[in-house]
Amino acid sequence: MANIKSAKKRILVNRTKMERNKAIKSGVKTSIKKVHAAIAANDKEAANAALLHAISKIDKAASKGVYHKNTASRKISRLSLACNKLA
Repeated sequence: MANIKSAKKRILVNRTKMERNKAIKSGVKTSIKKVHAAIAANDKEAANAALLHAISKIDKAASKGVYHKNTASRKISRLSLACNKLA
C-alpha cells in the first residue's frame, strides 16, 4: 500500500479513470453488437441506424482518449464494410 500522499492520490485517480474508460468501452462494444445483430437479421435500415449510432460512440471514445484514432478508424471501417455488403 502506498504511504506517500501523492501516490495515494494517483491510486484514486487511476481507479476513477479506469472505471470511466471501462464504461465508455462497454458502450462502444454494445453499439457494435447491435450493428452485427442487425446485419445478421438482414435488416438494412436497422443496420444503418445502428451504424450511425456506433460511429458516434466510437468517435467520442477516440476524442476522449479511450481509443487510439487509428483503432477507432479501423473499427468504423470494418462496420461500414459489413453494412455495405448487405446491399
